[in-house]
Amino acid sequence: MSAHQYDEGHTVAGWTGFGIATVGTTVAGVGVCAVSAPLIAGGLAIVAVSVLVTWGLHLTGWGKPPGRRDRAEWGMRVRDPLARAGHAGCVGCRLAGRGRAAEEYAVVPRESVPAGETTG
Repeated sequence: MSAHQYDEGHTVAGWTGFGIATVGTTVAGVGVCAVSAPLIAGGLAIVAVSVLVTWGLHLTGWGKPPGRRDRAEWGMRVRDPLARAGHAGCVGCRLAGRGRAAEEYAVVPRESVPAGETTG
């Protein structure tokens, strides 16, 4: 049995983006210490590339949808078969023109309770 009871979201997209972003923040940090605007700008550019790489990997199925995944899908080598259609509620998929729009979500009306009163 795994030490984790829940999926922590360890995916190829997540770890690749993390690695590239770590390099970028290191370069930017060295730029701050060296008072070098080109190093700072280069580090921030690397961080921006990490966002794009992570997004691209997510869209090709190497990321994960928002929320929990089944235990069978926890492995790093498991691709997400639903990525091409887009994930409901996923900002990255919506930015790429995939997934459901906000008006497709079910809205459940609730009864209002006057101020000062409690229910049940």
